[in-house]
Amino acid sequence: MLDRVLVRKLKAPTKSVGGVLLPESAQKTLNEGIVLAVGPGRIAETGQRIDVGVKVGDKVLLPEYGGNSVKVDDEDLLIYRDEDILAIFEQNN
Repeated sequence: MLDRVLVRKLKAPTKSVGGVLLPESAQKTLNEGIVLAVGPGRIAETGQRIDVGVKVGDKVLLPEYGGNSVKVDDEDLLIYRDEDILAIFEQNN
């Protein structure tokens, strides 16, 4: 709805590059996610639609706190407002 963004948060790796299993205390939390769905944008006081700044498939930087948790098909996802997304990571092709 409106300027909401549905995000799947990325999980930190549980193994090192060399294949060693990392204990939970050594695993970092990632504030990154992949955009799964976006709303059409919010409506300004003038009645003009303001488009959402991200698109489906974007890898984004998320705030440390915030977002609303939802469970969809046994998967934990987060909903953010468009303005809460901190950055979009550039995709290297």
